[in-house]
Amino acid sequence: MDCHEIFSQLTLFCVIPIKPENEKKKYLTKVEKSAFALPQNLKDILVGLILGDIQIEKRVNNANACLRFGQGTIHKDYLYHLYDLFQNFCPSGPKISNNLPHKITGKVYSRIRFHTYSLPCFNALLTLFYPDGVVKIVPMNIAEVLTPLSLAYWLCDDGTFHKTDQAVTLCTNGFTKAEVEHLAKSLNDKWQLKYTLSYNKGHQIRIAKKSLPILQTLLKDVMPPMMLHKIGL
Repeated sequence: MDCHEIFSQLTLFCVIPIKPENEKKKYLTKVEKSAFALPQNLKDILVGLILGDIQIEKRVNNANACLRFGQGTIHKDYLYHLYDLFQNFCPSGPKISNNLPHKITGKVYSRIRFHTYSLPCFNALLTLFYPDGVVKIVPMNIAEVLTPLSLAYWLCDDGTFHKTDQAVTLCTNGFTKAEVEHLAKSLNDKWQLKYTLSYNKGHQIRIAKKSLPILQTLLKDVMPPMMLHKIGL
């Protein structure tokens, strides 16, 4: 089975039954919210995405967490893929918005976004990554919750492949040095991914060329096809 078949099955598993846009409810009752549950594959994906770029937050006067997804329109295929996975958790589909003109270039950059309902099934992830409700941390048990699926989607958000030296960088700039060291050690302990730490406006993990075959074998069947270039495929 190739990666396209795998993702076809993964998407179907996650979103059946699919509701048309005009049948989505803007607001849910408490009972309706409590009926939502995350399958394990989506939990794994969210671990990677939260390490990366998506926001998980509680709105004012709301007891439950919601997720906010966003990408530049250059990555719209990836964003729509994420929506395919999470659409049953969302009150509406992706929307395109234009940012203010860049202060130097004057160019207007567009982004595409969507968000989920505020649901109790997201609360455990909020507590795990935002124990104080404000600052994102690397959980001490990250090695236990990080799976190949998590790593694949983390790389989709924060990974860069360097063609010249065949290395992969994880842009972990938002974490402390101690947290980045903990992440890197977890990757090495779980999958023998050799690394160095670098600094570029924050601490980053650089996965060495000699570990690239391990990374490619681990992720090639679980990474979204449009993002395989992040691991040199």
